[in-house]
Amino acid sequence: MKVGVLALQGAFVEHISVVRRLGAEASPVRLPGELDGLDGLIIPGGESSAILKLMRSFKFIQPLRELVKGGFPIWGTCAGMVCLAKEVSHDDMETLAAMDIVVRRNAFGRQVDSFETELPVPALGDKPFPAVFIRAPVIENMDSRVDILARLPGEIT
Repeated sequence: MKVGVLALQGAFVEHISVVRRLGAEASPVRLPGELDGLDGLIIPGGESSAILKLMRSFKFIQPLRELVKGGFPIWGTCAGMVCLAKEVSHDDMETLAAMDIVVRRNAFGRQVDSFETELPVPALGDKPFPAVFIRAPVIENMDSRVDILARLPGEIT
């Protein structure tokens, strides 16, 4: 399996490292032509407005939208999720509109409001997952077809 990690801004080095530790091939993706031959893509955490601006500058928007329509798997962490969202509340950001979710950026406040918690994720087993929230987005609304894998109590209705 070959996974690409969008390497325009954010935590792409850390994502590549984890994918490799999990035994998959991982490569940085800096240009749209580097999407060829991938089995999936990760859009890492970082600054969503910067990532989207760079995606427009490097002409990623249309190729990624076409890949999504064809069923190509893309996972977004933090800012990556914002990039994939159909809508960003309180903002007119042009996203990939690939996930039927509405997100709110920086929902947990400023950097000093960051926190860690043990989060139950049944799909990963019985042991709680160590979750880190650093100026993280929150999903405010989602299509009924979206599968929720975990919830932070009180954040998603």
